[in-house]
Parts: sequence; C-alpha cells; structure tokens
Amino acid sequence: MFKRLSLLFVGLALTAACSARPADTAAAPYTDGQQYVATSTPQRLDPKDGKVEVVEVFSYGCIHCAHYEPKAEQLQKELPKGVAFRLLPAAFNDAWLPYAQAYYAAKKLNVLDKSHAALFKAIHEDHYPLRTIDELADWYAKGYGVDKNAFLAAANSDATKQQIDRDTKLIQGWGVDGTPTIVVDGKYRSASIKDFDELNGVAKYLVDRELKGGK
Repeated sequence: MFKRLSLLFVGLALTAACSARPADTAAAPYTDGQQYVATSTPQRLDPKDGKVEVVEVFSYGCIHCAHYEPKAEQLQKELPKGVAFRLLPAAFNDAWLPYAQAYYAAKKLNVLDKSHAALFKAIHEDHYPLRTIDELADWYAKGYGVDKNAFLAAANSDATKQQIDRDTKLIQGWGVDGTPTIVVDGKYRSASIKDFDELNGVAKYLVDRELKGGK
C-alpha cells in the first residue's frame, strides 16, 4: 500500500461511520497545503468540456476506494447541476493494471454503470479471486452477459493500453500517489484528509471556488 494512504486513513475505521461534521461543508476552512494542494501540472481529464470537473482517481484493487464508493455516489448527487463527475482508474503497479483494463473494457461494452460498485463488493467483501484480466472477464461474462472474448479484446486492445498510458501521465502530472484522490478541474487535488466526509467536503468546497471563478 502506498505511503500516503497509510497517513491519510489512520483512524478511518473509527471516524468514517460516525462523523459529526455538518451536512453543509461548502464554507469549511479547508487550507491549501493541508486538505488540498495545487496540482503539479494543471490539466483537465476532458479539456474539451467546459463544465467544472471532479475526478476520482481510484482502483478496484484499493480497499479504501471500495469503502469510499458509497460516499462517491453521495458526492455525485450533491454536486451542483452541470458539474461533471468522472472516474480515472490508476494503474500504479502490475497488480492494478488488470483493473484499469477491466474498467475500460466494461465502459466500451456499456456495463460500467451496472458493474462499478458491484466489482468493489466482489473483490473486497465477497473475496472472489479477481486478480487477472481472464478472471475479471469471466466475472463480467457471468454477471453481466458480456461476451468473454469481446471483453478480453477490449481490455487488451491498443486503444486501452494507450488510454492507460495517458492516464498514468496525467496522474503523475497531478502529483497523485494514493487512492482515492479527488482532483478538481485539474488544478487541485485532495491531500491530508482525515475521513471520507472531509474528502467530499473538500471536493464541494473546491467546486464552489471554481464556479465562482477561482475565488
């Protein structure tokens, strides 16, 4: 597990389920250099879309991302209308590469929305042996009726490889070294976060700033 994760989530099990933070955290005194930082290389995931963009950098292999998933769904519902929420799978190591491939294969085959949260559950709660792209292809075929060969073709395609390479460069440019991390408009990323409620609060705070022109 990555160095930053061990720092960010100390005590998470004790705090995440019983946070007493108020529901409206938009005006919380989050500090640049503490709860969030400016990215190393400001760049949006989708430079063509003019909407304010919230990106969750994640991996299906990350148990913290699995625990964050309900809060990520909550965040999407609470973002102002017109703000885009996007996912970016991190392939930080060889073990996580198949999960990034599976994400893009599921997206191409139009089963991502139905399978996203379920895959976290299958890996981290049900403990299915889903470590290779072949095992993942079987899981998608059995659970979502996709053709295994089509899934493998999409997962192993040059287009998927090139997309993951682009993602990796973008993640490095943002200075992301752990998951889950939230990046807003390619300009700011979450940093020293004590729990998932604070992570969502920082995201909404930064979105509000961007909607007001960065003020």
